[in-house]
Amino acid sequence: MTSTTSDQRPAACRQTSSVCTSGAPAGVKAKKAAFERNPPPVKESVLLTFKGVDGWDVYNCSIPFTSCGRRYLFGRVERRDQWARSHVSLFEATGVDEWAKVAGFTDLDLEDPYVQTIGGELVVGGTFVTRHADGTVKSYLGRFYRGADPFSLKFFLDGPDRMKDIRLVEFPDGRVGVFTRPRGEDVRAKYGSEAVIGYFEAPSLDAISADAIEKAEAIDGILGKDEWGGCNQIYLRPDGKLLAAAHLSASGEPAANGQVRQIYCNAAFVFDPATRKASHVKIVATRRL
Repeated sequence: MTSTTSDQRPAACRQTSSVCTSGAPAGVKAKKAAFERNPPPVKESVLLTFKGVDGWDVYNCSIPFTSCGRRYLFGRVERRDQWARSHVSLFEATGVDEWAKVAGFTDLDLEDPYVQTIGGELVVGGTFVTRHADGTVKSYLGRFYRGADPFSLKFFLDGPDRMKDIRLVEFPDGRVGVFTRPRGEDVRAKYGSEAVIGYFEAPSLDAISADAIEKAEAIDGILGKDEWGGCNQIYLRPDGKLLAAAHLSASGEPAANGQVRQIYCNAAFVFDPATRKASHVKIVATRRL
């Protein structure tokens, strides 16, 4: 049983390209147009094969990681005709660009998985969809698990209601940097953009709470008017700054059916925790509509 899907994120699924360095104008749509006028060469583009999930799509994968001497990744698994009915499965590398569903792993009731190692533990996060009693979608939030390996994960944290894209990174002294992503009309009224990316630091995983996440101070200079976006993965650089793999988004032109297209671009930026300044905000990959 085999399901094949295209790459969804450069960091997780190996579709990579060079960073655009042509001084593109501000704004997601303008940056996208400038990037596509002079696209850099694609370094690698492959289809990943997922076994054990016949009839399901696998996408929005975590980055690959090693645990107990084996290579794994988490993937969002979903039937194409069933919206908001996803779960997250664990897959093991079984060949070149080939992954097999791990038997014995209890699927997580999440969307869009993410992994990080903090304090020697594996931390797994994703979007948890909350529902009304009749099963219809009520809301969503970021949910996190931790453990020594994928098979010993235990729940430890729920983020604020209606917030996705909460991402963590560990510093050498044990501090944890936390990127947040509040979004909504209250955010638009305060900042002009539909969402902002926030940041704060906690002394440990145990010190992170939904309240602290909600109170994180916004980072200036990433998102413009009516735009939204968020972080996907955070990397600590040797100089102490943080490299964020992210996405930037805006509303596009209506499609043939009248629905407004949403533009999503893979992006990256550098964040200096000492000055709380973001720099080198770049689009690194786009999807042509």
